[in-house]
Amino acid sequence: MAKLPPLMELPIETADDGFYSGFNKHVAITSKILVSALIVWAISVPENAAAVLGVLNAFLLKGFAAWYIYIVAFFILICVGLALLPSTGKLKLGTPDDKPEFSSFSWFSMMFGAGIGIGMLTFATAEPMYHFATNPDVIKGTTDASGANNVGSAYVWSFLHWGFSAWACYSLVGLSLAYFAYRRNLPLTIRSGLAPLFGERLSGSVGHVVDVVAVVATILGVAQTLGFGVEQFVSGLSRIGFGDWITAEDGSPSAAGVVVALVVIMGASTLSALSGVGKGIKWLSNINMGLSFFLLAFFILFGSTFFGLGALFNGLIEYIVRLPGILVTVWRPDGTETGDALASWQEGWSVFYWAWWIAFAPFVGVFLARISRGRSLREYIVGSVLVPSLMCFVWFTIVGGTAIDLTLNGEAGDLISGAGQSNQLFAMLDFMLSPTLAWIMAIVVVVLLLTYLVTTADSAVLIVNTINAAGEDTPKGRPHIVFWGIALSLVVGGLLIVGGLDAIKTAMVIGALPFSFVMVLMGIALVKAVVKDSIREKNGVINVHVES
Repeated sequence: MAKLPPLMELPIETADDGFYSGFNKHVAITSKILVSALIVWAISVPENAAAVLGVLNAFLLKGFAAWYIYIVAFFILICVGLALLPSTGKLKLGTPDDKPEFSSFSWFSMMFGAGIGIGMLTFATAEPMYHFATNPDVIKGTTDASGANNVGSAYVWSFLHWGFSAWACYSLVGLSLAYFAYRRNLPLTIRSGLAPLFGERLSGSVGHVVDVVAVVATILGVAQTLGFGVEQFVSGLSRIGFGDWITAEDGSPSAAGVVVALVVIMGASTLSALSGVGKGIKWLSNINMGLSFFLLAFFILFGSTFFGLGALFNGLIEYIVRLPGILVTVWRPDGTETGDALASWQEGWSVFYWAWWIAFAPFVGVFLARISRGRSLREYIVGSVLVPSLMCFVWFTIVGGTAIDLTLNGEAGDLISGAGQSNQLFAMLDFMLSPTLAWIMAIVVVVLLLTYLVTTADSAVLIVNTINAAGEDTPKGRPHIVFWGIALSLVVGGLLIVGGLDAIKTAMVIGALPFSFVMVLMGIALVKAVVKDSIREKNGVINVHVES
């Protein structure tokens, strides 16, 4: 068993010349056709698109709720196991002489900015506030809605969605790709993560299907993230004085506001993507990490810091204690008011989030693999799961804790909770500060949000291009970079204009399902590879690719 060397070559056909020179035509053309068809369908017949997507969305959230719950628990288990086992944790993602390309600060900045930056600004306030009002513990009657005894529960459920579960999804994909790319010299593309299961068949149609599924999931997962960001960005522009024309009567972005926001965001992101990871993306990541620390420092100094630290300490302990149970709990409709409410809550929150993280995973995973060569498995998993999760917990308790404290004890009433998801951070700043200072801080938030949006969008364009180019990660095919920048803009803009965030959510949930099966296979393949590599080492078989 495992006496033969592992697969060290996975040739993927790419065009030698012409418009698609350097690209695999099967993946590049098919993914473009699928995404373009979605754009045309959503814009040309919006009512039909909304109806069909809505039916599919409801079916998937109900029919695959247990599937999503269990596989995310499986992803966490794999990451914990590989990090804790001495024989696997010390394995290096690369040759023994490989050194990390980026400093720890730049590595973490790029990883954090691509993985969660936009969501952090939107949800660090909105999610704790929502769960403070209602969550499964409130539904079951064990805590009181918007009561002091519900603060801990609000953070348990916020941490569940934005903590280890999210980052384990990203980390698993990145670890799988980095392991096979840097230890076995396979292409840095999704299909390589299945090499131990399908072998050389991945050079053909099986591999093409896997990569196409990954591209579509990436576009829809990133569209979901950008959709939330665009809504908050437009709200911020309105707050700092760009006029009422960029928002509709209900406070959502107007069509003109969406177009202006996307032109600015996607124009800047396409230019950044053309410069590559080591230049534009690294530079922007360092800027938004610096601004993030500035904003966090502001809330530490002027927010409800002691309340937030208490929420962090108590919420983290309760989260860790309850995690094994809530991670695998599936609520199903049972005809009772409580049972139906719990099932509905889980479908709308946890299942939706797991689908979102899975759809987002090929993008973040390829990006993590691209910047993580030379690090050990343990260092990689700690850096990509534990550290970002802790940063999210700090943000959610310091920023969101300030909102809860002002609502609970600071006479804010429903000023923050009633502001709407994209406006809650700005509403909190308005309540805390004088009009002039609130305006200045709103500008800081808008600039920070813009850097996160641009970083996420340009990283996504480069990742899609990398998958289409059979794992080649240098900036190439400028027309293709421009195409994907425009396509991503149209997906976000088209779905926002014709159906709002609900349309994007629906498309994302549908796109995530096929890739969820790919991720499960990647997890199995990774465990199989690590186990067999350990056996090969005992038998003296070389199992690390060494550049000649």
